[in-house]
Amino acid sequence: MSGNGKPAGDIPRNGETVVWRNARIATLDPRRAGLGIVERGVIAARDGRIVHVGAEDTLPSGLSDAAASVDCAGRWITPAFVDCHTHLVFGGNRAMEFEMRLAGSSYEEIARAGGGIVSSVKSTNALSEEDLIAQCLPRLDTLLAEGVSTIEIKSGYGLNVEAELKMLRVARRLGTLRPVRVVTSYLAAHATPEGYRGRNGDYITDVVLPGLDAARREGLADAVDGFCEGIAFSPGEIARVFDRAKELGLPVRLHAEQLSNLGGAKLAASYGALSADHLEYLDADGARALAEAGTVAVLLPGAFYTLREKQAPPVETLRGAGAHIAIATDCNPGTSPLTSLLLTMNMSATLFGLTVEECIAGTTREAARALGLLAETGTLEVGKSADFAVWDVERLAELVYRIGFNPLHARLFKGQDVTG
Repeated sequence: MSGNGKPAGDIPRNGETVVWRNARIATLDPRRAGLGIVERGVIAARDGRIVHVGAEDTLPSGLSDAAASVDCAGRWITPAFVDCHTHLVFGGNRAMEFEMRLAGSSYEEIARAGGGIVSSVKSTNALSEEDLIAQCLPRLDTLLAEGVSTIEIKSGYGLNVEAELKMLRVARRLGTLRPVRVVTSYLAAHATPEGYRGRNGDYITDVVLPGLDAARREGLADAVDGFCEGIAFSPGEIARVFDRAKELGLPVRLHAEQLSNLGGAKLAASYGALSADHLEYLDADGARALAEAGTVAVLLPGAFYTLREKQAPPVETLRGAGAHIAIATDCNPGTSPLTSLLLTMNMSATLFGLTVEECIAGTTREAARALGLLAETGTLEVGKSADFAVWDVERLAELVYRIGFNPLHARLFKGQDVTG
């Protein structure tokens, strides 16, 4: 209940101000030190936008007399989480490949034997949009239950024009079925389908580029992605896709340096990419290129863990270069069947050595930066969307430290309490 007896979940009337009081707030405001912590803090929102954030004694009298007031009882508030790299839309599962890996098969061996991405392509293409939505919603709901307000969703399991567009349509529809902001990435350059084995160039000409044009015409793609790796596409092949994206006015991001160093990160930086993701085999030159371009390094511990990789991303090198670091679930059926950003934070700290501050920033401010959305969400600042999470914890470190525990008290999206 609010301080004046009004239920916190009621929908405010247009123009009505709601004030959340008696909170400890991690604003993530870059103008403040560290996590931008405000003790005895308040947040005021009107029409889905933050109109004030700060200590209680800074609240203007006009806002102090707001019609609706919520007592947070000393709980912590952070920006709502942003999952900036997922493959959430897919059909079926790849539990059998999990067993194969346990028996000693490598990622490359599984992929070259017709498993991996191609396996998910068959399952995904067999489903209608409605069937895909039914399979996706439980995964999405699990993420939302941990305070996620914004999620990036890629295509890439269609590998023909219509199937790629179908995946993007499903992603868009998910954003209408749940209170969440969905950002889409066109990832037809994810793998080469069976009919184009050994003919990557033809596949790009026949499928990737025409599909990209169609996605742009239909308004289905917010960005363009690719998989630059020995088992996928070369830097030169990815450049063809990025050139078309540039012509269409779409930003790019790239799966790079996951299994080897092909110079994908430097390629991404040369195009001013929003992000380069995975990066286990990134070198110092690549880290500097990312930092200079403002391209966010997105680390994906779920895939590292699932694949039992040995070489972790060069976090210290990224820090030294001054690169922005985000983290994400990489939710996908084969290499990161992960639907928990809280666990992702713990993995990032335990496996990669990120600090608590880096983990929290990496799932809020830096994740929003990786999607080009930092002007809209990811920090608690006046003018931004009122997207935040209220947590039942004594220390913010608990969000990173605990395993298998969800202390979410409330999730706010555009100023509305949308707690499940």
